[in-house]
Order: sequence, then structure tokens, then C-alpha cells
Amino acid sequence: QVQLVESGGGLVQAGGSLRLSCGASGRTLRNYPMGWFRQAPGKEREFVAAINWSGGRTYYPDSVKGRFTISRDNAKNTVFLQMIRLKHEDTAVYYCAARARTSLSGSYYSRVDEYDYWGQGTQVTVSS
Repeated sequence: QVQLVESGGGLVQAGGSLRLSCGASGRTLRNYPMGWFRQAPGKEREFVAAINWSGGRTYYPDSVKGRFTISRDNAKNTVFLQMIRLKHEDTAVYYCAARARTSLSGSYYSRVDEYDYWGQGTQVTVSS
């Protein structure tokens, strides 16, 4: 079992930056592809970033490409999401996710149903 805990959310003005962290306990994340998702009120959970187990490959949707950067420090069992030039529409609860099932080497994943463990989320609010 893996317990994921997000931190780093908060209130920021449009154009500002935040860095989210996702720590894990119970098991190392070293071999797991990881992802970040977000969910705004009344909307479905949306993919925002993914990274393969080694950190060598990342993937973003167009909505955040160039503004968000996912990274990981396997030695610290932590995944990060650096967000810059934040927009009001980035306001949401942000979740990190870990994929524990068998994965193709070097792969990353962008669908909710491709992940096995989720954190409780951290609120990001961007004021316009």
C-alpha cells in the first residue's frame, strides 16, 4: 500500500508561481510512473502532467505545456509540480497519483484509470 500526501497549494495571484510536492509513505515510488491531475468544482478530473519511473520522460497536455514542469527525486521519494504563469483557470484541487501495476519500460500515463494510488489533494486558487 502507498500513501500519497500532496502539499504546497495555496492562494496566488494570476501570473504567479507555486510548487507542489507529493510525498509517499509505505513503499518507495522509485519504480512507479507518476502523474498530477486536477479537478475544479463541477468538472471531471483532468490530467496535467506525467513522468516515467526514472524521470527521463515527461508529458503534458497543451493547456499547461510550457508552464508546468513535473519532476521527481527518487532518493527522497517525492514528486514535484512546478507551476509558473498561473491563470485563473488553473484553480482546482491538485492530486498526485502513482501507478503500481505493471508498466511498459519508460512509459508515462495520462488517464485517471491508469493509476492505482491517489493523494487527498491540495487546493490551488489563482486570483484574477
